[in-house]
Amino acid sequence: MGSRPYRRLAWGAAALLVAGIAVPAAAAASEHSGQSDVSSHGPKKAKNVILLIGDGMGDSEITLARDYTVGAAGRLNMDKFPMTGSYTTYSVDKDGKPDYVTDSAASGTGWATGHKTVNGRISKTPGTDKPMTTILELAQRNGLATGSVTTAELTDATPAVLASHATDRSCAGPADMKACPNDTIAKGGPGSIAEQSVNHKVDVLLGGGKARFDQKITEGPYRGMTVTQQAQKLGYQVVTDNKGLTTARSGKPVLGLFADGNVPVEWTGKAAAVGGTAAQRCVTANPDRKAGTPALEDQARKALDLLDTPKAKKNGFFLQIEGASIDKRDHAADPCGQIGETAAFDRAVKVARDYAAKHPDTLVVTTADHGHTSQIVPLEATPPGLSSTLVTNEGRQLKVNYSTNTPGQAQEHTGTQVRIAAQGPQSQRVLGVTDQTELFTTIRTALSLR
Repeated sequence: MGSRPYRRLAWGAAALLVAGIAVPAAAAASEHSGQSDVSSHGPKKAKNVILLIGDGMGDSEITLARDYTVGAAGRLNMDKFPMTGSYTTYSVDKDGKPDYVTDSAASGTGWATGHKTVNGRISKTPGTDKPMTTILELAQRNGLATGSVTTAELTDATPAVLASHATDRSCAGPADMKACPNDTIAKGGPGSIAEQSVNHKVDVLLGGGKARFDQKITEGPYRGMTVTQQAQKLGYQVVTDNKGLTTARSGKPVLGLFADGNVPVEWTGKAAAVGGTAAQRCVTANPDRKAGTPALEDQARKALDLLDTPKAKKNGFFLQIEGASIDKRDHAADPCGQIGETAAFDRAVKVARDYAAKHPDTLVVTTADHGHTSQIVPLEATPPGLSSTLVTNEGRQLKVNYSTNTPGQAQEHTGTQVRIAAQGPQSQRVLGVTDQTELFTTIRTALSLR
């Protein structure tokens, strides 16, 4: 694309940083030769890739969910991958210099394109604002089926980085284009994230954000239609609940819109508070979650079923699955909502691993886009911010603290490295300490995408 000359010049500093951390990863692969042999006995090339993203799911968030649901000595599904490493998540400024705490748009752009960008930008360069080719676009060019599943709005940053290019992540629907004047159809741009997503003819799009897709298009060939109507015109089956999802058939693309905004979380409980809360058990239900809303594991299972097409049988598929509200409830200092969403994501991990057990030519990767705020602290600790005491499934008390911002403000991402784990062809590439951008190369190499 037109950004190539810029990349050669402006990625200098970031490229050196990435190159600097690539060596430990290679060293780790040779040092852990016993582990590397796990994947060497299977296929060298992947036919399929399932990428699972726990948004904001740092090691603290994983540990909290593990302690609460299966106990300190227990193991989640995501703990059972044969290959486990860490990757760095920083974004950059417009000059390519490190910005140590990323947002989900810049971090998603990292693995989607193999290049870093500024916070808030969707698969476009940091300085010149040019589109960068995504892993989903490469997969489509190579004849693979593609899918994206999320518990957020389908126009949210993590799903958006695969099938759209936007100056700012806020440009979700036709009525939301204020921050992206050059991306409008009137200016010769590709339009909003919602419009681009359906124009890309992704085979499976499942998540929330119905209100964005119900916005009217004001420019271009679909003017006067809603984005949902545009999708139907392009051949999409549009479904809005579990019953509709169950009846959807492969062979035509599917757009699932299961909430006006983000899909409501599965668990509820008291939010963390200044001075802490009384010891609480989480409520494994949410009155705001409509009957017929499919769980993430059900969406994942159906997505795999829908991707079972002649095209995928011949060429394979790329599927991304996001547990989005781990991050959103972490921002809200809501430990029960956060744990419930991590548990739901972990069940989707099991769906992916079960599929790979029957299809060993499938690379499965699970990771996060960035770290977040929650910390497990001693019961006697008196944190200055927000905290809550939980009673775990082991019958023990656990205190979780949220102190990355002033009480009353949203809690913040952190700049820590996060876990990446994998199984299947090329899974040894995640060993050691790598960078987020190297995940793009791992997937591209595994699928032999040109």
